[in-house]
Amino acid sequence: MPTTPAQGHVVVAPDKFKGTLEGAEVAARLAAGIRRAAPGVEVRELPVADGGEGTLAAALAAGFTRVPAKVAGPTGLPVDAAIAVKDELAVVELAQASGLARLPGGRTAPLAAGSYGVGQLIARAVSLGARRIVLGLGGSACTDGGAGMVQALGAGLFDAEGVELPPGGAALRRLHRLDPGPLADLLSGVEVVVACDVDNPLLGPRGATAVYGPQKGADGEDLVVLEAGLARWAEVVRGVTGTDVSEAPGAGAAGGVGFAALALLGATMRPGIELLLDLLGFDGAVRGARLVVTGEGCLDEQTLHGKAPAGVAAAAAGAGVPVAAVAGRLELSESEWRKAGFVAAYALTDLAEQPGDSLTKAAELAETAGERLAGDLLAGA
Repeated sequence: MPTTPAQGHVVVAPDKFKGTLEGAEVAARLAAGIRRAAPGVEVRELPVADGGEGTLAAALAAGFTRVPAKVAGPTGLPVDAAIAVKDELAVVELAQASGLARLPGGRTAPLAAGSYGVGQLIARAVSLGARRIVLGLGGSACTDGGAGMVQALGAGLFDAEGVELPPGGAALRRLHRLDPGPLADLLSGVEVVVACDVDNPLLGPRGATAVYGPQKGADGEDLVVLEAGLARWAEVVRGVTGTDVSEAPGAGAAGGVGFAALALLGATMRPGIELLLDLLGFDGAVRGARLVVTGEGCLDEQTLHGKAPAGVAAAAAGAGVPVAAVAGRLELSESEWRKAGFVAAYALTDLAEQPGDSLTKAAELAETAGERLAGDLLAGA
């Protein structure tokens, strides 16, 4: 087992363990274990996220201020959400308003679910004086192409009779006219940056409907209806803006919210973990460190393609600091995780006494993992 330099602090920068622990709790538990095994070592907690669920929590843990907001959930019912603000920067997490976890009773609504609440969160950020908005996509319950989001920001979507369209992707098939309204004025001088870790276009076999629709409860005829709605939406938006961004990487993110952000909010896109690490001040935190510890619920093939631990490993490598990983489950071979830049990897399943303990006792096992890696890696501590 390799050891690390004898000087310097440890940065603990995990993502959430989905379904068991939020990123901040993972960081706290790992740090507690490290401190117990190596009391002389300074440990800094910096939970991270890749732009999806957990983005707001990561920003709050890094010192942003929570601002509550009651907005429309994916089916229109009000939900208690929040944004994170710091000076003129605001972090908006789509899942806070339009996430799968916001569906009443967990019942999917693939044809009617919308993104109106996301627009309300953006409007709240602007009203507070935000000049830069980071929009984290991921975990969405809707496939409405971001239509609801722009309606909440003042745009009008009308059918051939001049009637405003109701929420949801199915209604977009009847779209006749888009009136941007005060959208441009509202966002004048405001930079919108989308944190996104997928490169899907809006339409087609790799698009929002085909790839992600089934996760949101769509099947059979639903998929045909939603694809037709998004195609009509793209056509009308192209007529208004004069450009077509439906093929842009990430346009299909979050049921097409990425498309509306690019086409109508003037947004730019960056890989989620890269953007979040900048936002959270990772470069400063890792300077002079002897070790970085990261992780997520499952370290697997997806981890290697833009997920938070891989991003943390790459950033730490750039600073010349070794990185260890802790996960609920480890589905990569040793050669695979070493190639990804990790000097060591630990799984809660390997530390558990009973098969289900990695879920029911995740917090305690994370502390144990922290102790284990400190004993293995922190030479002289």
